[in-house]
Amino acid sequence: MHLRIELLILPGAIALAALAVLFLVRGVAFRILHRWAERTETRLDDIIIRSFKVPSIYWCVAIALQIGIFFSDLPDKYVFYLTRTIHIIIIFSITIASATLSGKIFKNYIQQSNLPLPTTGLAYGIVKGTILVIGFLIILSVLGISITPIITALGVGGLAVALALQDTLANLFAGIHILVEKSLRVGDFIKLESGQEGYVADITWRTTRIRMLPNNMVVIPNSKLSQSVVTNYYLPEKRMSLLIPVGVSYSSDPEHVERVLLEEAKGSVGTIPGLLGDPEPFVRFIPGFGDSSLDFTLICQVNEFTDQYLAQHELRKRIFRRFQQEGIEIPFPHRTVYLREEKEWHKSQP
Repeated sequence: MHLRIELLILPGAIALAALAVLFLVRGVAFRILHRWAERTETRLDDIIIRSFKVPSIYWCVAIALQIGIFFSDLPDKYVFYLTRTIHIIIIFSITIASATLSGKIFKNYIQQSNLPLPTTGLAYGIVKGTILVIGFLIILSVLGISITPIITALGVGGLAVALALQDTLANLFAGIHILVEKSLRVGDFIKLESGQEGYVADITWRTTRIRMLPNNMVVIPNSKLSQSVVTNYYLPEKRMSLLIPVGVSYSSDPEHVERVLLEEAKGSVGTIPGLLGDPEPFVRFIPGFGDSSLDFTLICQVNEFTDQYLAQHELRKRIFRRFQQEGIEIPFPHRTVYLREEKEWHKSQP
């Protein structure tokens, strides 16, 4: 059955007229939406508007075709094919819109969360690719092509890839878990269960790199890092307590020692970099009575983990000089050993 040209003239003209009106309405609508989005503080509305700008063109074409078909006298065969084409256009445009929208929302979330993820890297590709694959499978289903063999092949292939890349995938998901959980962040100072400590330099899809204080780099697989005990000195905040043990002679007055330690600690705030005055330093008579000394603990706050080294260095020097001025003795361990002569020992035996 041949299609007569005159059957296409009227519906074609109606479809073109409808398309022109729809494009005009689309342009006005987007102009209003852009002005409204500029007055809001959130970026989500801008992302949504930009994501639907191109797909809306396909929707206008699909609606215009549907209007043209409604006013046509085309045979059912051609109406069927045109209707299927409209369905494919709508599915394709919705797929593009969903992939673009999800990708841009993902980028925005990464930027706001300060996660060390490349916004155009693997994760971004996975998000968009998954939606595009789903849309492609739906289009095949609309065209009457069975997608069961394709899904089966993808399942078998995915299982084979997963088994072959088991270690890589374990590191990948462990890295994603670390990034999302935010238990470790780039720049944090951490200490590993094995005793190694340093700054987190980078968290990649496979490994985490830690720059130690001697400027060496430790590379740890993400799967092993997620299973080990890690101390993060930057959580819940960078500020930390510094405990300095001080031992003095038993002849010293505890009240005098406490006052001297507090004066030196408070007087050092503002002059020793990293030493904090809020909360104020304090002294405790702990652990107390030692074998050869009265043992005190000076407790103060430093800005971050590495500040403790300079703070201890300067405070110990100042405390030592002040003790000399105040006549406070710092004892050294000593033991009294009693020896008996061998001759006397033999006489004492039965």
